Amino acid sequence: MKTFPRLLALDIDGTLLAWIKGSGTTHGTVTPRVHAAIQRAHAAGAHIVLSSGRSPHGMTGTADLLGVVAPGSEPLWVVASNGAVVFRYLPGAEIDVVVEETFDAAPAVRAILEARPTARVAIEERGLGYRVSTPFPEGELSGEMVLTEIEDLVRLPVSRVIIRDPEATADDFVALAAGLGLHGTDYVVGWTAWLDLTPVGVSKASGLQHVVDELGLTAADVLAIGDGRNDIEMLRWAGRGVAMGQAIEPVREAADHVTDTVYDDGAAVEIERWFG
Repeated sequence: MKTFPRLLALDIDGTLLAWIKGSGTTHGTVTPRVHAAIQRAHAAGAHIVLSSGRSPHGMTGTADLLGVVAPGSEPLWVVASNGAVVFRYLPGAEIDVVVEETFDAAPAVRAILEARPTARVAIEERGLGYRVSTPFPEGELSGEMVLTEIEDLVRLPVSRVIIRDPEATADDFVALAAGLGLHGTDYVVGWTAWLDLTPVGVSKASGLQHVVDELGLTAADVLAIGDGRNDIEMLRWAGRGVAMGQAIEPVREAADHVTDTVYDDGAAVEIERWFG
């Protein structure tokens, strides 16, 4: 009898949701095959945990799509903001934040803007949207965007900062983060450059560690699937880390296995190994 995995840690964009090529955004639904595989895993008793760089309110819609949580059922564990926020979710109820890690982002933001003056900065305003230095391209942030001066954006501790520069490339941002010695996670969203800054030591892996501790499990019980640079720590941490087929080489190297691409239902291919 198969006893692994007892928990599925699933990235969203590029893993459960396929990229709309050339747009920087993902489709709004999971495919029937991925949905069915997750349903089988849940029915078999596996915990389903979404783990994303998205803000908490940017993840609840995807949680609803999976069909594994409903009013009156056990709340879903969710790891948001690249591990800085861990919460429990039931449709129709307020998000129950269990963990929120914060940090002083001002020095890092100032250093980035000195190097990339055209960069845009966003801070999540939970439940409403984002406070931004300059509007982001349509569809990239969920909720309302409120224009805010930089110094006001970083005046108080925050859990996550988004840096976006339409004039930069992904490689520019990787080099920028390395050159400045930033503590955070650099990764690519779609076709452009996007950098997330989070508290030192915080990642999807640290967020998931909170979850397994609460559930009486360990990392060895976890199957994690992801496709981005912000998934590297999670894939290394999990008992089995699986990279999506379209992932770049550093992500693939961090994984125990590489599945098919998101366009070929790679998440379902892996989940079906255990819950076929």
